[in-house]
Amino acid sequence: MLFRNIKNCQISGSKELFSILNLGYLPAVNNLTKIGSNSPEQKKYLADLLYCKKSSLVQLRTILDKKIIFPKNYPYTSSTTKSLGKNFYNLFNEIKKKFNFKKNELIIDIGSNDGNLLSKFKNYFKVLGVTPELVGKIAIKRGIPTIISYFEKKTVDLILNKYGKASIITATNVFAHIDKIHTVIKQIKRLMKKNSIFINESHHLMPLIKNVQYDTVYHEHMRYYSLKSLKYLFKKHNLEIIDAKKISTHGGSIRVYAAFKGSYKINNSVKKILREEEKYINEKKFKVFRKNVFLSKIKLYTLINKIYKEKNIAGISAPSRASTLINFVGLSEEIIDCIFEIKGSKKIGNYLPGTRIPIVEEKINKLKKYDYLIIFSWHIYKEIISNLKKKGFKGKFILPLPKPKII
Repeated sequence: MLFRNIKNCQISGSKELFSILNLGYLPAVNNLTKIGSNSPEQKKYLADLLYCKKSSLVQLRTILDKKIIFPKNYPYTSSTTKSLGKNFYNLFNEIKKKFNFKKNELIIDIGSNDGNLLSKFKNYFKVLGVTPELVGKIAIKRGIPTIISYFEKKTVDLILNKYGKASIITATNVFAHIDKIHTVIKQIKRLMKKNSIFINESHHLMPLIKNVQYDTVYHEHMRYYSLKSLKYLFKKHNLEIIDAKKISTHGGSIRVYAAFKGSYKINNSVKKILREEEKYINEKKFKVFRKNVFLSKIKLYTLINKIYKEKNIAGISAPSRASTLINFVGLSEEIIDCIFEIKGSKKIGNYLPGTRIPIVEEKINKLKKYDYLIIFSWHIYKEIISNLKKKGFKGKFILPLPKPKII
């Protein structure tokens, strides 16, 4: 079965769900087709965000099969994003400062990709990655032991038999992407000792609502966590949140430390963020959010419409969120000639999902042909603009979100 539509909240089981945003039908963001191919029309799936009042969880109505979400040829490589590398160094130092773990204790990273996170830990801790994509072979070449498999019972059985339990388990930008979350947590708990910590980083619901980040809605993201919903989830498994921190990755994420109940003192940061969430995550704000999403769409299309007939427009960077934005707003190859990606990206040589817009290698001589570049990784726009100006690009930039504008 390619997909299923949920009828109950994924963590509370409640049937009382209501839609807070419907973006229509969108393609799977990792379903790439080669430039020039005559592939059949790509399937599109409903992108309807539902809210459960009981658990405070926001979730997608339509859940895609894991092989669609994380194919073996998954095109994303974590190490190509410099800001993520800095974030993982920060996480490493934070763990050393906060906890009294000894050198060579085991850390397991779920969804380890090319080993970007574990590369920051491997000289101090014993490391092990788990990822279903073939990109895991890159990590192995980097000296990072990696099991290329989905995180499931048979994988955990293998880990326990070969490596034993872990002191630290991480799941960064993947904890909202795995189906059957209660089963996932049960498997994580099997890997935990009494004093182990589980650290997850997910895109935070609060900035999504506050800053109109509709582009982060795609089927890889099954759930959109607030700290309140995570607290509810962990409580069901005798786990509690002992610390939390807002971080800048992906336009606004939250780093959450969880442990067995009573194992550690709870940091004041937890209460602080829970109070802040109350201002932005409620039914009244959801109505404003929905209105602002469609206003933003109109403003962006209007802005582009004023210039594209006379000026040349391309895109810069092709993150998954670009697929949502382009398909929802209704942009096409008639408006955007191509999208430039940095050398080494596995997306180069393909069309952006749901379009015939080609993704090509970023070269300054080609960039200079364009008057405007739309920055789809708008959350790191300052870094992108600085790099391109140093390379000699003299055109202007279109920032699509949070408020569409020309820079």
